[in-house]
Amino acid sequence: MERWLETIWYGAPPPPWWLRPFSGVFSLATALREGAYRSGWLAAVQLPRPVIVVGNISVGGTGKTPLVIWLVRELRERGFTPGVVLRGYGGSGTGPRVVGPDSRVDEIGDEAALLRDRCGAPVAVGADRVAAARLLMAEGADLIVADDGLQHLRLGRQAEVAVIDGQRGFGNGWRLPAGPLRERPARLERVSAVVQNGAGPSHWPQALPMRLAGTTLLSVDASGRRLELERLRGTRVHALAAIGNPERFFATLRAAGLDCEEHGFPDHYALQSQDICFEDALPVLMTEKDAVKCRRFAKAQHWYLPVTAAFEPADAQALLRRIFMDKRLLDILACPLCKGPLVYDRDQLLLVCRADRLAFPIRDGVPVMLQEEARILESSDPLLVR
Repeated sequence: MERWLETIWYGAPPPPWWLRPFSGVFSLATALREGAYRSGWLAAVQLPRPVIVVGNISVGGTGKTPLVIWLVRELRERGFTPGVVLRGYGGSGTGPRVVGPDSRVDEIGDEAALLRDRCGAPVAVGADRVAAARLLMAEGADLIVADDGLQHLRLGRQAEVAVIDGQRGFGNGWRLPAGPLRERPARLERVSAVVQNGAGPSHWPQALPMRLAGTTLLSVDASGRRLELERLRGTRVHALAAIGNPERFFATLRAAGLDCEEHGFPDHYALQSQDICFEDALPVLMTEKDAVKCRRFAKAQHWYLPVTAAFEPADAQALLRRIFMDKRLLDILACPLCKGPLVYDRDQLLLVCRADRLAFPIRDGVPVMLQEEARILESSDPLLVR
């Protein structure tokens, strides 16, 4: 069913006539829900710490998780203590929970396991993302990054980043189920920043280009072996992917000169030994999101390709600047030392902690919350009494 729908969503012919009325029903239902939040019939929960949502307006993989990993790293380098919250699709666990080092993939989901292993920040999963975010704040997070959740309106947010697939774009432009869109493209006018992942025509004005870079294969088992992808040029391999857009992974391998026998699975599919073991001895390559599900039964020929979100320096700074341009976000940032409130001084571009007598700089529109970068204020400094 999923593959059949994708041929409709991303093919040239228009969707069949009988599918289009269902898109109208979907559009009406989402409009009523959004109206309920705007009118106050349903209330978004505003947490005492900033929330940045990374999401998309279409179904399927667009590159959100690599962007979340990149964003968390950038925030940590600037002195923040971010936590990541997500639904935990593919996991069987019930109720919000903080992901631990021993949490099982089948309970927390493949994306949560990947984020736990890669981003160096606490991760929480749960259908109730507000409750999951509160768990992260109890763990010491001073800023929440939500992986997906652009449509999860109950979770209040101060910034939104939408990701577009450069190759697929908006598909046929129809709402679900006749097309891939959860929301109309006009929704992008209200987000803080739009990122376009991968080559393709520009799908949105001022979208910041991002690419996924990966050149080194790692063994799926616990041996720690590494293999440069270049060394497999011209080699016949099995390539498998259970992600939102398997073709992106297959295209990456083909571009590197590999001869791929492709095995695509639905997103979040629970891969089993029989899915990744073949009668021949060819190398088996998979995505990092799939590898976290296969470690228990992986063999020597199983490899995965970790990828990293990459920007040109000017685009990276522009993205961070657009995220932090909302004064509402600056107003609820906390001091990284005492966790107390900060006062935003617009004139001097400083965030002042009066309890610790520190002034944290805002450089090129982005706060720097490192103690070594903060200015120590004298007790008579006017910043402490304004």
